[in-house]
Amino acid sequence: MESLREKYVENTRRALLETGTHLFIEREYADITAEELARAAGLTRGALYHHFDGKRGLFEAVFEDLENQAAHRIRTAIDSAADPLERANRGIEAFLDVCSDDAYRHVVLLQGPLALGWQRWRELDHLHLGGLVLDAVQALLDTAVIQPRPAELIARAFYGALTELSLAIAETENHEHGRHQAASLMHDLVGGLVINTESRPGS
Repeated sequence: MESLREKYVENTRRALLETGTHLFIEREYADITAEELARAAGLTRGALYHHFDGKRGLFEAVFEDLENQAAHRIRTAIDSAADPLERANRGIEAFLDVCSDDAYRHVVLLQGPLALGWQRWRELDHLHLGGLVLDAVQALLDTAVIQPRPAELIARAFYGALTELSLAIAETENHEHGRHQAASLMHDLVGGLVINTESRPGS
């Protein structure tokens, strides 16, 4: 059975995460203090530093939680199709939908680079989403849907494009319009590598 100590630790972490998620979504990272986070969670500043090593650590935990949710949402969309090209296109649409969500847009895309620094932001983002892009590219190559190129190189090109498009969506005032334009462009980029059906092996 779970000990009282373990339950206390779990409840403390959850309280900090829930509080951090709420405040980081609603406010600017720079305007929130460690003291405010601890007070809002009904805990001491020492508890915040013990569990997350301070404000930045808590922000990173909230950031990763949102990235995990995004990855799950995208993977679910990809798994809903059998055809590799349709899987890739559904993944693109799901990713861009995620980028239009207020919580993800504000915490991950707008505040993330400022709070974590560009290098750490890119490292964490690629950790959660980069593998999905590479898997989709490899499936397209394995079924000869797209022109033969190094999988890693194609994946990096697509990941880089999606990253820049996500930031563009976050920065625009009309998110829906920005999302629509980004989707159209991304589908065109993928389509540019697609092999003509008649010329595919086995056609």
